[in-house]
Amino acid sequence: MRSPAERGESVGSRALASIAGTLTESWGELRTHKLRVILSLIGIAVAVAALTAVVGLGELQKQAMLENNERWGGRIATLRIETVSETGSPIDWNALDEQFERVNERYGFTHATRLIDGAVQLPVQLDDGVHQIPSRQFDPAYPTIHRTALKQGRWFRPDDVSLLAPPIVVTEPLWERIGSPPLSAHPLLEMTGNVVGSYQIVGVTPKAGEWDTELRVDMLYESYLQRVGEVPTEVSVSREVWIQGSKAAEIGPVLAMDLRAGLPTGTVISVFRSDAGANPGFEQGFLMMQLITGAISSIVLLLGGLSLVNIQLVAMRQRIREIGVRRSFGASGSRIFSSVMMESVVATAVAGVLGIALAVAIVRSPLVMDTLFMGMQDVPPFPLVAALIGLGAAVLTGALAGLVPAIVATRVRVIDAIRY
Repeated sequence: MRSPAERGESVGSRALASIAGTLTESWGELRTHKLRVILSLIGIAVAVAALTAVVGLGELQKQAMLENNERWGGRIATLRIETVSETGSPIDWNALDEQFERVNERYGFTHATRLIDGAVQLPVQLDDGVHQIPSRQFDPAYPTIHRTALKQGRWFRPDDVSLLAPPIVVTEPLWERIGSPPLSAHPLLEMTGNVVGSYQIVGVTPKAGEWDTELRVDMLYESYLQRVGEVPTEVSVSREVWIQGSKAAEIGPVLAMDLRAGLPTGTVISVFRSDAGANPGFEQGFLMMQLITGAISSIVLLLGGLSLVNIQLVAMRQRIREIGVRRSFGASGSRIFSSVMMESVVATAVAGVLGIALAVAIVRSPLVMDTLFMGMQDVPPFPLVAALIGLGAAVLTGALAGLVPAIVATRVRVIDAIRY
């Protein structure tokens, strides 16, 4: 007498053999009726490709939107620190710098920057005279926090402060204005006034579009201080720190209190998130867009499934003799049902795989990447969830499309083989 374990293994082996036999039989039927299968599954493959491509493009679009927002507000999560004086007295920015260094020893921020954003006009010597050019002053961490791209050249390094000719980064329109000199020739830009001296151009930021004519100079905050001695009283200095998003809500209020400690009465310090992650509408808007496009693709997939049902029903009338003969040789109704059902599932699964391959080829094509996502810094891999959704939708469609033909097949009797 066999033990329960042996009986369990025997039942499992029979179940696996039955499934393998059904799959083999279904694949054989598909190979026999190649033309019918191809015609019935074109719509399924196209619909799966559309559904998968929508999810894949959605991930790329989300990354593109995120990077665009990070160029303005900083990476997730960026805390912006603003300082004002309620009494109207000038703020001692050097004292605030020292206070921040003491606080930073406790928090250990790896990416922090001071920022003067456009408040300083620099007297730049051009070929037609001296022009007041808008500028920004910040620390080396700023381009990393804001994903600021360069057309060519490099951004600032901490050791740039010691260079005799302080490095600067200019916009493309300003670079073109001075003749687009190659950066390998170490071109210099001359300035006058309280920042008089020669400045080496080490990088060029690209235009935002053909309409972009902005002239701007970016320079290190410390290099600016070396020239002017101290920040002008009419200029405000902001700070930004990039931290982990989960800690932003905890750190913000405490950081404001720590920075305020020891400063003169009336100094108000505000700490708030400037990145897109602080706005819940960013994720909700993207999700809504993906749901709408996904619903459209699902409708296309449903229409493809309905056409498959019609073709399967027509094909079933042509197979009545075959099924009747199989019943005469002892094939059970459940075996006939599973065989017909699996034909549809296997066929749509194959169509799903082809549709996924087509979607990957479309999403990763140079035409799509260069046209829609040019300039993306961190291109995400093709999302596995998109492939799983596409394959799952194909298999589900096959199961639903094969249900009615499978029920019809189980009602075929042996006598029907003689009639047809």
